[in-house]
Amino acid sequence: MGSNEIKSPGEFSETPVGLSSDSFRRKKLGVYFKESDLRRTAIGGGYVGSGTTPVNLRRKPITDLSKTGGWFAAFFIFGNEMAERMAYFGLSVNMVAFMFYVMHRPFSSSADAVNNFLGISQVSSVLGGFLADAYLGRYWTIVIFTTIYLLGLIGITLSATMSIFMPNQAQCDQISLLLGNCEQSKSWQMIYLYTVLYITGFGAAGIRPCVSSFGADQFDERSKDYKSHLDRFFNFFYLSVTVGAIAAFTMIVYIQIKHGWGSAFGSLAIAMGISNMVFFIGTPLYRHRLPGGSPLTRVAQVLVAAFRKRSKSFSSSELVGLYELPGKHSAIKGSGKIAHTDDFRCLDKAALQLKEDGVDSNPWKLCTVTQVEEVKILIKLLPIPACTIMLNVILTEFLTLSVQQAYTLNTYMGHLKLPVTCMPVFPGLSIFLLLSLYYSVFVPLFRQITGHPRGATQLQRVGIGLAVSILSVAWAAIFENYRRNYAIKNGLEFMFLSPMPNLSAYWLLIQYCLIGIAEVFTIVGLLEFLYQEAPDAMRSIGSAYAAVAGGLGCFAATILNNIIKSATGNLDKVKPSWLSQNINTGRFDYLYWLLTGMSLINFCIFLYCARRYEYRTETGVDIGERNATDKVATPLGGKT
Repeated sequence: MGSNEIKSPGEFSETPVGLSSDSFRRKKLGVYFKESDLRRTAIGGGYVGSGTTPVNLRRKPITDLSKTGGWFAAFFIFGNEMAERMAYFGLSVNMVAFMFYVMHRPFSSSADAVNNFLGISQVSSVLGGFLADAYLGRYWTIVIFTTIYLLGLIGITLSATMSIFMPNQAQCDQISLLLGNCEQSKSWQMIYLYTVLYITGFGAAGIRPCVSSFGADQFDERSKDYKSHLDRFFNFFYLSVTVGAIAAFTMIVYIQIKHGWGSAFGSLAIAMGISNMVFFIGTPLYRHRLPGGSPLTRVAQVLVAAFRKRSKSFSSSELVGLYELPGKHSAIKGSGKIAHTDDFRCLDKAALQLKEDGVDSNPWKLCTVTQVEEVKILIKLLPIPACTIMLNVILTEFLTLSVQQAYTLNTYMGHLKLPVTCMPVFPGLSIFLLLSLYYSVFVPLFRQITGHPRGATQLQRVGIGLAVSILSVAWAAIFENYRRNYAIKNGLEFMFLSPMPNLSAYWLLIQYCLIGIAEVFTIVGLLEFLYQEAPDAMRSIGSAYAAVAGGLGCFAATILNNIIKSATGNLDKVKPSWLSQNINTGRFDYLYWLLTGMSLINFCIFLYCARRYEYRTETGVDIGERNATDKVATPLGGKT
């Protein structure tokens, strides 16, 4: 067994003029590598073949890729996401009304419960992403968690169909609801409802981070059209999300009105069951990626090894080099090698191979450069999805608070009266229209402005979405101020569940359509960005970043609402809060202006983070080599 030393400090006998020896070593640390196979590999034992070679369900290399993957396989995967989002939005828009009208809970507590459901369904994606990348693979993670999701939906259907799970509905008209005179739901009934609701949310944990990544896995990275296919895939993927949302806001609402809550929730369960069957039918067509072992263990190993060598110097005479396995293949299953970067240099000490390490080093003391770079990438990615939390706060507030606005407005379209719960369909329609026109209208337009072949970089698209979200919430504040003043001026201040005949609900379409445009630019750009930038063996974790940002936005909305209620309301002085159940005595417009200010600050932070971000090199390189592509600054999208 031998070693292949690429460079070592001893080979540099001269120091360039103007640089101290220590400065030179710091600048050139990236060329100090020693590749050696004289150690045990505790990460999963090396990977045979290319680091990202697709395998079949039995984890054997696929001999004929032409018979698997591609768009045909991806369309089986779209159906699963469509049903999941149909259930997600169907519950989010109907559950507030169900808790108010059937379970006799106040609007505010109902909205908080739904926000928590939305948050759990997204934040728990970290668990699903971890299981997929570490042990199960994306396919089996989707299979397990879609089953959990289906069980939760069945439980919710039972709560809406069996009278034992509901309080008595007799003598409970609208006046009794307003006065709080209806029979209150028993504590165990609410515990049951919350349990099955949160089980459903937990079921999304394995779907949300895996479906988009699993679909993208179906395309061949070696194809010259790979990036074009990937770009179109994420647009089609979000189109399937939008179709699910539109179905939830129209078909499910119609079923609820015509046949009741049990039929509405039951139809969601049936749709999920059918989508699961379709997903299973496509099994022979799927390409899989090997799970690379526990990503958390690899991260912990880097942190522990770097801490142990924190006092060691890069200029030490004991330095052998930065450690990496020989050849083109990584020690991590499902991952190619990652070129060394100069970011977070303190972490490089985890790969600092000293003479004392010997030839059989413990990975808790010495890590490969690729393993260290994985951790660096995860850290560098964090600020971008973090900047989308604010967008998700706005989305959450619109999904719950705008329903209260719509109750006070005229929802007639000619002679057709649309149910209030149908109003959120309009963001979905705007997304559908935007995605349909994206390649024929927006890409050519943006290409002329940016010069980018696909119209805009991923981070530019995220930035456009965040900017449009500011316009959306600012318009919401302007219109809410007008709506409230109109109600007071016409003596309708206390009729907050009755529509005002001369004020159309379709003024809400402006904020709905703007937030739809913001969502499609931000989320599609973010999903593609995270998939391409995340380490090969951590792509589910990377996709989970977007879902976690969505979940944190839901929780942040709940926390913000509770702070506002306690800070602006006073029951002793009969002072209503901004978020009073009677929207006409509350000040929703103040909340929207607050969100506008917070969004502006968030957008400035995003601009700073995006300008500093450097995209990963586009092709895999052997350690010690650099991509020859020059890094050119773009107007909004880091460096590429």
